[in-house]
Amino acid sequence: MYGSAIVGGWALQKGFEAVALDFDSERLQSTMQSRYGSAGVQRLGQWLAMLQAQKDRPLQQQLPTVNTFWNRAVLQSEDSTLWSQPDYWATPLETLGKGAGDCEDYVIGKYFSLQRLGVAVEKLRLIYVRARLGGVGSTQSIAHMVLGYYETPAAEPLVLDSLLDNIMPASQRKDLTPVFSFNAQGVYVAGAQTTSVDRITRWRDLLARMKQEGFLP
Repeated sequence: MYGSAIVGGWALQKGFEAVALDFDSERLQSTMQSRYGSAGVQRLGQWLAMLQAQKDRPLQQQLPTVNTFWNRAVLQSEDSTLWSQPDYWATPLETLGKGAGDCEDYVIGKYFSLQRLGVAVEKLRLIYVRARLGGVGSTQSIAHMVLGYYETPAAEPLVLDSLLDNIMPASQRKDLTPVFSFNAQGVYVAGAQTTSVDRITRWRDLLARMKQEGFLP
């Protein structure tokens, strides 16, 4: 069973903890070299070094370090340009290999980085939002994705965003309106019953490609 809490429209369903992400670093480097060459291997090395350096650091340092790393290591681009597809969820290796990605790719990289550092999956949510463009009162918005960190099921989430290096509580992000969220445990919508993440086909495809690259279940 799942419990739920709603903080300012940001829904969190309480689930079960999962083990930290594991991977075969030699296989990752081999895959990166064959696909993206030395530049990709260098960016992968920087990611692995960041993870190693943050391994035993307090969470208060891990969150901003991971957020800033991905925001600066990856250039904002569109899937149509990078992958010749309207919507493609890149693996962390693919995003680092290209050195570019869209909002989902930033969030995926941050999500699995924090999972690697031991942050429980139940505390992380990939959150689809509507991001308002312009100042207060503007009605123009775009589809966007951010990563939410919940210290407890009832806590207000902290928002890790590719648009900002600063991590803010959700209540301070008046420009964002949450739509739904998900993680490895399921899909969550405020006021609606939890469904399985397996219904998100791009997520299943992402995990399958990660496994082929050297990420371990």
